[in-house]
Amino acid sequence: MTTRRVVLTRSAAVIGAASTGLLLPEIVRAQAARVRVGFMLPYTGTFAQLGVAIENGVRMALDEAGGKLGGREIDFFKVDDESNPAKGVENATRLVQRDKVDVLIGTVHSGVQMGIHKVARETGVLNLIPNAGVHVATRQQCAPNVFRTSFSNAQPTLALGKPMVERGHKRAVWITWNYAAGDEAFEGFEQSYTAAGGTIVKKLGLPFPNVEFQALLTEIAALKPDAVACFFAGGGAAKFLRDYAAAGLNRSIQLYGSGFLTEGVLEAAGGAAEGVITTMHYSDLLDTPRNKQFRLNYAKTFKLQPDVYAVQGYDTGLLLLQGAKAVGGDLSNKKALYAAMEGAVIDSPRGQWRMSKAHNPIQDIYLRQVKGKENRVIGVAAKAVEDPGTGCRMG
Repeated sequence: MTTRRVVLTRSAAVIGAASTGLLLPEIVRAQAARVRVGFMLPYTGTFAQLGVAIENGVRMALDEAGGKLGGREIDFFKVDDESNPAKGVENATRLVQRDKVDVLIGTVHSGVQMGIHKVARETGVLNLIPNAGVHVATRQQCAPNVFRTSFSNAQPTLALGKPMVERGHKRAVWITWNYAAGDEAFEGFEQSYTAAGGTIVKKLGLPFPNVEFQALLTEIAALKPDAVACFFAGGGAAKFLRDYAAAGLNRSIQLYGSGFLTEGVLEAAGGAAEGVITTMHYSDLLDTPRNKQFRLNYAKTFKLQPDVYAVQGYDTGLLLLQGAKAVGGDLSNKKALYAAMEGAVIDSPRGQWRMSKAHNPIQDIYLRQVKGKENRVIGVAAKAVEDPGTGCRMG
């Protein structure tokens, strides 16, 4: 890995060469020939593991292609975004202005992403979003230089409604945290569920990150819906699953959710997650040669099992590789670079996907059910799901 210290050392070598008049043109040309890639990801705090997985995935994709972008060597720069929206603009500006990165890869937290987004729109730096699902980035504030390789918050739930109704669950309660990601996930659910003929009996919510679910679970029991659908993630999701089962609701009311409900929390949830059905753009257990090879290579390289975040990082690297190859490594040729990325078809462990006009993946969403401590694929919930890109005007 090329660290900031290494880059500074090379700069000092150029200064030394200048004082002697030796080799300066060659060294300057060598430096100018390098692509500067910046990672702005969480490396501490709640989302640290996600940041590491994303960076691992990006590096693995680049290493498989010989460690270069369009034939050019790469210098890497890293900033810990701390999942702190208040520092989003400052940290992104540091990478763009101080480190002069050609591409900024980040981030996980949607609030931090909006800081990156502001800097990307103002400076024109290429921004690849490897996780944050915030809608506005590829809707009203879409931009030619901003590409998402993960999902929009509505995408998994856009595929949830039809399978629920097909299973006879036509009356549902929705529950989530009252914040942007929950609201955007509800948008997808409401659209897909009502279109399939379902009725939303009630929408329940609680402040983020509150995990005192008991009063709402009592209300659900009184409403007696056919099913409950939800959006929760991380530790809060594990707590919700445990409380839902402790209230006995898992025995009488089928629980559904966006895939993040059971992603990475099955150990913490224990038997409470058994039977829960979710929709997601990836599963560890996708039975394809591409996914199996990816998982084997990742485990060998990092001594870890990959998750959806590693896949999204890997696909970020694949997209960047395709763009760089099309322009012979000249990332300043933005028109051709963006055109190549817009037309890319990514051969991903999640299955092939392509980019929408708003620069969001058009991808299959899988139907998964928890069995034991695994999210097993039980079908394809919807093919080629595309976020509507509402309000996007490229220019």
